[in-house]
Amino acid sequence: MSDVLLNACKELIDDAKIGCADLVFKEICLEILARARSVLTGQEFEILIQYADERIQEKIQIGINTRLEAKSLY
Repeated sequence: MSDVLLNACKELIDDAKIGCADLVFKEICLEILARARSVLTGQEFEILIQYADERIQEKIQIGINTRLEAKSLY
């Protein structure tokens, strides 16, 4: 059951990554992590933290690359 919850949390993070601006995405990640803490085991929660961190870093990198590309057009 907890594997299902872990996967659901990951899917929520992925959905937020696709549809949200950076600041909103980070807020949503924090909210997901806060709620997941009470339903996941310690190990699963650590996995989710790492997963969220990777997605946040990807979002930051994508944002930086996009800004650099836009800047080079001008």
